[in-house]
Amino acid sequence: MKAIFALIIIYVGTFLVAIHGASNAPVQAAEQEATAAAKPAPAKSIDPQKDSDIRSLLELIGARDMIQEAANNSTEQYRQKLVSLAPNDDKAQESINSYLAVFQKKFDADALADQLVVIYDKHYTDEEIKGLLQFYGSPLGQKVAAELPKISKEIQLADRTISNQAAKEAWQEFHAQNSDSNGKHPFAGRRRWQQGQQQSNSNQQAAQADSRQP
Repeated sequence: MKAIFALIIIYVGTFLVAIHGASNAPVQAAEQEATAAAKPAPAKSIDPQKDSDIRSLLELIGARDMIQEAANNSTEQYRQKLVSLAPNDDKAQESINSYLAVFQKKFDADALADQLVVIYDKHYTDEEIKGLLQFYGSPLGQKVAAELPKISKEIQLADRTISNQAAKEAWQEFHAQNSDSNGKHPFAGRRRWQQGQQQSNSNQQAAQADSRQP
């Protein structure tokens, strides 16, 4: 049971990293957040017109919906992984579902959308934002905005399929190259050596025990 909950904790940590793009050192990240909260950095003022244009652009491309969908998809993927660790433990599954339900309530898509405004302001000029507004306001731009999430999913699926196939073929080639003529496991030699060492140690211990007997 302890092992199951340890694995659940690991997956929850991975889930948080995937969702928030957090640091690999969560304690350090927490300290940095606390410091930032105590000493807030002065926010760069964005021109009101540019701010409005960026928000209009984000609405055109459906940025908020994509943020929420990505969070929902990640939540479901990690829920399935966590549940698979304790398939016959109703209490563990209830705890997992409860935790992820709270996460979904706490996840603020609007706050992330506000951060996107700052990011777009950093990377695009006023004129470039207006150009993007003109493009995404066109029929072609609307099609790009509608099809891009679907294309991204298909790319991820294709990448996963090809990666799995490459991993399978690599393992088969590795196994073939490292197996002996009798088709034994490639690590069988090391295992036999370990077994020999264990037998030798057992013999030494038996001999020592015999020498102590009167």
